[in-house]
Amino acid sequence: MDPISQWIAGWKIPVGRWGREFFDFLTTNFALFFDTLAAWLSIVLNGLVAGLLWLPPIVVVLLIAALAFVLKRSWTLSIGVVLGFLFIINQGLWKETVETLVLVVAATACSMAIGVPIGIWAAHNERVYRILQPILDLMQTLPTFVYLIPVLILFGLGIAPGLIVTVIFASPAPIRLTYLGITSVPKPLLEAGESFGATKRQLLWKVELPSALPTIMAGLTQCIMLSLSMVVIAALIGANGLGRPVVRALNSVNIPLGLEAGLAIVILAIILDRMARIGTEPRK
Repeated sequence: MDPISQWIAGWKIPVGRWGREFFDFLTTNFALFFDTLAAWLSIVLNGLVAGLLWLPPIVVVLLIAALAFVLKRSWTLSIGVVLGFLFIINQGLWKETVETLVLVVAATACSMAIGVPIGIWAAHNERVYRILQPILDLMQTLPTFVYLIPVLILFGLGIAPGLIVTVIFASPAPIRLTYLGITSVPKPLLEAGESFGATKRQLLWKVELPSALPTIMAGLTQCIMLSLSMVVIAALIGANGLGRPVVRALNSVNIPLGLEAGLAIVILAIILDRMARIGTEPRK
């Protein structure tokens, strides 16, 4: 190392120490909050998993296929849902699939519940969006493993930290796409609503949201895909599901197990993606 680089390195900014002190402060003063939140989330998620596993697998499959038909009016999709889940059952991965399904649906619901209102707020307040933009850029460019460190410190191991890290990772997508959808509403449409005396709330619910719905629903599908991409990562901090056999297969170089679990994740991703495309394409 040259002298200039040595001099620069000698004045190292103690970012790591500051970070450790910050998390020490949180765990010392807010441990009860984090433990309570993790325990509550674990109870809810494990209860949903137990409820789905209590039902016969074929009943759950038929219910999901029926929901797919109600959403899309497509017998082809419903039959594909049944065949996909029957393959997963045949591979002996039903329990892991249910755990992943609960985690992904819960994370997607939380991400949309957080992202859509924030996206609407940012669309109506340019200052808010300017503040959010670098934060969203940071959240979307940080390596996924970096999220595990603070979540693991604050919430420990289990399905609850898996949900939290997935929500953090997936939330920027609905925020950005909701902002894009609301700001892309044609001005003549807004002016027409205002000319009829619509209030800001009426404009939002009757003009902006219906016009932006396809873009918002694209955010939903992005949320689902991002949540599924965190399945394997979340398994490293104790979240059960299809990520666990993938990690096991990597550790033991078990190619058959890795292929089986990988195909199950792909099938689940395709099913959820097709079912979630409400408002983005015409029903068949």
